[in-house]
Amino acid sequence: MSTAPSAEKDDLPENPEQGASPEKDTEEGASPGPAARTSGTRAALTALVLRLHFYAGVLVAPFLLVAALTGTLYAASFQIERIVYADELTVPAGERKLPISEQVAAAREAHPEGTVAAVRPSPEDDATTRVMLSGVPGVDEGDTLAVFVDPYTAEVRGSLDQYGSTGALPVRTWIDKFHRDLHLGESGRLYSELAASWLWVIAAGGLVLWFGRRRARRKVRGTSGRRRVLGLHGTVGVWAAVGFFFLSATGLTWSAYAGTNIATLRTEIDQATPAISASVGDHAAHQGHGGAGEPANAAHEGDLDDILAAARAEGLGDPVEIVPPADASTGYVVQQVQRSWPTKQDAVAVDPLTNEVTDSIRFDDFPVLAKLARWGIDAHTGILFGLPNQLLLMTLGLSLVVLILLGYRMWWQRGRGSAFGRPVPRGAWQQVPPQILVPALAAIAVLGYFVPLLGISLAAFIVVDVVLGEIAYRRGKRSYAAR
Repeated sequence: MSTAPSAEKDDLPENPEQGASPEKDTEEGASPGPAARTSGTRAALTALVLRLHFYAGVLVAPFLLVAALTGTLYAASFQIERIVYADELTVPAGERKLPISEQVAAAREAHPEGTVAAVRPSPEDDATTRVMLSGVPGVDEGDTLAVFVDPYTAEVRGSLDQYGSTGALPVRTWIDKFHRDLHLGESGRLYSELAASWLWVIAAGGLVLWFGRRRARRKVRGTSGRRRVLGLHGTVGVWAAVGFFFLSATGLTWSAYAGTNIATLRTEIDQATPAISASVGDHAAHQGHGGAGEPANAAHEGDLDDILAAARAEGLGDPVEIVPPADASTGYVVQQVQRSWPTKQDAVAVDPLTNEVTDSIRFDDFPVLAKLARWGIDAHTGILFGLPNQLLLMTLGLSLVVLILLGYRMWWQRGRGSAFGRPVPRGAWQQVPPQILVPALAAIAVLGYFVPLLGISLAAFIVVDVVLGEIAYRRGKRSYAAR
């Protein structure tokens, strides 16, 4: 029993046979036929989906709204970065680029603090070389200080804090962390993972409801009020659904909890991203080529051009990143860092004494899931296809904002414009046959294990719904007894 008001005609699932009652097709007291049972099951499932879509939409929408707005801003941040940091990123094209070792020496002269963590030689005629320094005072742990050097004159054009493997500079870094964790650290990542966990569920539920409405031949176009808002909400949702599924799946790929489970599963089925071995044995410590930190880096700065030449001989074209030895037992790693299409992620390890390649990995040899993960993440962040990719992400983000606002608008209109409406009546799950309900619950349990924030929040929804239902039942019972 529920005290919730009856759902409006716009919400309740209709009989696809235009409201025909199954009882009319059977004798009195006889069991409904297969068609009637199928229709009843479909109606019960639709009611369940509607209730889940409503609850998830109302309660998770604030997290989705923040993720959509910050994600849209992040998609625009690449172009903002190019404008804001044009002086550091670009130079007039010259005739001949200086050796990498001279460019690094100029960067070290301007910034002797810290150690050389990586070098990204100028990949284009009008691009600067980046020399990344770690352990610099005042730079956040995990970040580096990027020193920008004119490859033609060795002039240092500036230095900026840099974050992540994509080389994000301060503006994009701030937006990235705002989207990722609201600048709250690891605890803040829960919001974005919760949003990614529920986005696909809400989108799938919306598709079920929309196409169920189409099946029942309901007309929502050309109307006014709530039905018109519903039509717009559904139309935008249908067009954007594929993008929402993609954003949800790729967002979970590197989330805190679901991402860990996905990475573990990929490792167990031999689909993890391969890692290069930079080990070169004990002889790397000879002739002063030893020690960790600055001594190792400083000792090898003069060898950078030979190291790069060895990588070029293996077919590694620009853009590349040169990573100095971490300690006496490792060599250089030269890796391609192009994440735009076509992806270039080949890498080689080079012995600093002999300039011989000791190990290599090729993106073409990556496992299928490793490639899909790379492409998915890069498309999610707007890197894979450049500006068109970023414009599409902004469109999806704004579409999600519109859908959320329309959803809240419908909730308000359902309350007749004076209060937010109540959800559709509970209890539809009792009408679902066990042969459907039991496997569905098992699938939900497995899904909840692999996507824990989805499972935990769904369980919380159910507990709250049961408690509210019991309260409503007891109030109704007392009210009936008092009559």
